[in-house]
Amino acid sequence: MQGRVKYTNLYLPAILMSLLLFSACENDLNKVRAIAAADSTKDISQTVGVEMVFSDSAIVKLKLTAPLSISYKDKKKNPVTLMPKGVKVVFYDDKIKQIGNIVADTGIQKEAEKVIIFHKNVVATNPEGTVYKSEELIYDQAKKQIYSNKNVLMTKVGGDQMTGTSFVSDDKLRHPVFKNSTAIIHVDNSITE
Repeated sequence: MQGRVKYTNLYLPAILMSLLLFSACENDLNKVRAIAAADSTKDISQTVGVEMVFSDSAIVKLKLTAPLSISYKDKKKNPVTLMPKGVKVVFYDDKIKQIGNIVADTGIQKEAEKVIIFHKNVVATNPEGTVYKSEELIYDQAKKQIYSNKNVLMTKVGGDQMTGTSFVSDDKLRHPVFKNSTAIIHVDNSITE
């Protein structure tokens, strides 16, 4: 009889431990199922090798390319596209000739607001070859403006430079207005007779 008691004493802790582990695993599985169910209700899509063309009255105005885009809906159910691995926008004139571009490390397109926000190492070029550099530029398609609330450095083809704490310009980057600006302007000191 005593041998039987020994076995029972050994089995009881093992059974209790197994039940405890099984219930812990069941709770983890329930958490995983809940997370998976929540994610399945979100409208998220991922696209590789994106190329979008924007036109107005059947005339191509710009082309956006990105190696990766992630599209989802924000809290107001508005479509948002995140481009985390880089983005490039090329602007065209009415004859589909390239007249400028913007390149950045990341981008966000807010479709309802008609805005594309460029972040990190942003470089924009206008038709005359003037280059704008900033950590952020915002292209507002509805207002036909490009602006920034961060420091911007503008360098013209001849080497003249202007910096400002913020700026706003037309969508061709031809008429910029800087705030708190400083400039380096090269002057030709040669005298002609």
